[in-house]
Amino acid sequence: MRAVVQRVTEASVTVDGETVGKITSSGLCVLVGVTHDDTPEKAAALARKLWSLRIFKNPHSKDQDSPGGEQSCSDIAAPLLVISQFTLYGDARKGRRPTWNAAAPGPVAEPLVEEVVAQLRALGAHVETGRFGAQMQVSLTNDGPFTVLLEI
Repeated sequence: MRAVVQRVTEASVTVDGETVGKITSSGLCVLVGVTHDDTPEKAAALARKLWSLRIFKNPHSKDQDSPGGEQSCSDIAAPLLVISQFTLYGDARKGRRPTWNAAAPGPVAEPLVEEVVAQLRALGAHVETGRFGAQMQVSLTNDGPFTVLLEI
């Protein structure tokens, strides 16, 4: 599994003019891609990593620029907006058009993205989502900016 994780101050996803997922406070916007050999165990591992990733500044830390003062979503109850993104496995090394061969097909990918969401919720996270397979418009305010790529 591959995830692009963005620390945000707000984020939303819209489908056909309807907002289907929205977070309005400091949290994470997570684009999740699934490949052929991904499993529910990898989905659970990704959820645990997202919930415990220490990338939020601790307002009570004496030195904001030194390591050790960061907090995770679990520390501050930060919400997450999780959006399926098969294009994370696009390959554009040859030619001018990306190929999507490494992306798992919908019947494989959808339950695994849902498993990431279910595992996050089981950990106590507030999770909003996009709509699998839909044409989505994602809007966000990246905080930092801060973006990280995770591979599980």
